[in-house]
Amino acid sequence: MTSASIEAAIRTRMADDDAPPLVVEAFLRSVRRWIEGDLGVIPGAALGVLGDLPRLDELDEADAVAEDAIRHTVVFKLNGGLGTSMGLEQAKSLIVAKNGLTFLDIIVRQIEFLRQRCRAPLPLLLMNSFSTDADSLAAIARGRPGFGNPGGLPLSFSQHRVPKLDPAARVPVRWPENPSLEWCPPGHADIYHALQTTGLLDRLLDDGFRYAFVSNADNLGALLHMGILGHIARRGTPFLMEVTARTESDRKGGHLARDKASGRLLLRESAQCPEDETADFQDIRKYRLFNTNNLWLNLEALRDMLRAADGLPELPLIVNRKTVDPTRPDSPAVVQLESAMGSAIACFDGADALVVPRFRFAPVKTTNDLLAIRSDLYTLGAEHQVALHPRRFGPPPDIQLDPIFYKNIAAFEERFAQGAPSLLHCDSLRIEGDIHFGAGIRIEGDVHLRNPTGTPAHIADGMRIHTPVGR
Repeated sequence: MTSASIEAAIRTRMADDDAPPLVVEAFLRSVRRWIEGDLGVIPGAALGVLGDLPRLDELDEADAVAEDAIRHTVVFKLNGGLGTSMGLEQAKSLIVAKNGLTFLDIIVRQIEFLRQRCRAPLPLLLMNSFSTDADSLAAIARGRPGFGNPGGLPLSFSQHRVPKLDPAARVPVRWPENPSLEWCPPGHADIYHALQTTGLLDRLLDDGFRYAFVSNADNLGALLHMGILGHIARRGTPFLMEVTARTESDRKGGHLARDKASGRLLLRESAQCPEDETADFQDIRKYRLFNTNNLWLNLEALRDMLRAADGLPELPLIVNRKTVDPTRPDSPAVVQLESAMGSAIACFDGADALVVPRFRFAPVKTTNDLLAIRSDLYTLGAEHQVALHPRRFGPPPDIQLDPIFYKNIAAFEERFAQGAPSLLHCDSLRIEGDIHFGAGIRIEGDVHLRNPTGTPAHIADGMRIHTPVGR
C-alpha cells in the first residue's frame, strides 16, 4: 500500500471511533516516523556530562512556599493499565496490594490524609484508559462513596485509544473475535493530548491550579512531597523528573542524560540506543540514574509549551511489538506505537531532575513485585505511603517466580493463600516448579526452591528457609 492509502485507512478508522483531530494528527505523525525508521535514536556520543543534580535529602519538607503552593496543586495518577500480564481483565489498581487494600484504596486514602493535613482541595484526577474507567470509578464509589473533587472537577479523564497496526501492511488490524482488542492506549504521554482535548488543562488553570504531581497508580511509594513542591514553586521549575539510582534490575530501563548540543536534560529509552551500544546503555555506573515516572509540572509552563508546539510536541517514538490478543501468543502480530510521558523533559527550558531514594519507587509490574509489596519488606505508614521497611538496609531482593505457576494472579493467590512469607532478610528468591506456602514462613539469605515433580509441594506453617552458613 502507498503512504497515502495507509494514512487514509487510519484516518477513516479513527474518525469512525470519534477520535479528536489532534489525536488523529499525532498518531499519523507517529506512523510516518515509524515507516521512515525515525525512532529517535540517540548515540552515546551525542550525550554530554550530566553534572550534579539536587537531592531530596537537601530539601526542607517544612517549606513555607509549599504551604501556599499545595492549595494550587493537583494530583494525577496514571491508571490506564490492565493487569493482563497477570491474567486480569480489569484495572491493575484494583488488585489487593497491602493489608487488604487495593492500590486504588491506598491512593484515595493518601489524598484524604493530605487534604486534611494541608487543608487544601488537592484534586485527584485518574487518567484512565477505555478499559479501566468504569471499574475504577465504581470501586471508589463502593469503597469511599463520599469521595470527590472540589468545584465539580471529575475524578477521571480518559486516555485516547489508537489502532493496533499490522506490521507488514501498516494499516489497522481487525480482530472480529474481540473488536476491543483492535485498540490500544498510545502510551502515557497521551496525557498531554488528553489534557487539551478534554479542556481539563484550561479548566484547572482557570480554577487557580498551577502545579501537578504525576505518577503511576501502581507505584505506592509516590506520595506528594511538600519539600519537592516547595522546591519547584520557589525556583519556577517548569518540569521536574524524580530519578533514582539504577540497579542491575534497571539495566534495560530508560536513563537520564544531557544533550551535548543543547544542554537540556533528556530521557533515553532502550529503543533509542543504537544496536551496537546496548552494553554501553546498560552500564549502570556510566548512566547511573533512571526515571521513576514521578513528574512535577508547572501547568502554565505546560500550556505554553503545548501552544508553541501547536498542541503536538514531538516525543521519541516507542515501537512495541505484541500480539493482537496479549493472552494468546498464536494471535496475529501487531505493532503498538507509544510515547513516554517523561521524554517531554527535553521540551522545556529549565527542566530539572531530582535524585530521590529508592523508597519513592515501589512499582508493581509482575507478581514478583506484588509478592515483595505484600511481604514485610514494605510497610504502610501513617501517610499511607508504601515504603521499604526501615530495617532493610539495601535494595529489595531479586525475586523470580516460575511464570508457569505464579504469573497468573489467580494461580499466585492460590500458592500464597496464607499470605506472603517474610522477606525482610531475604537477598534473593528463586522458585521453580509448583510450591504452595503456608502461614508465617520466613525466607532469609539467597534461597532457591525447586520442585521438579508434577505434584504440588507444600511448605508447612512457620518454617524458616535460609541459606546455610558457609554457602
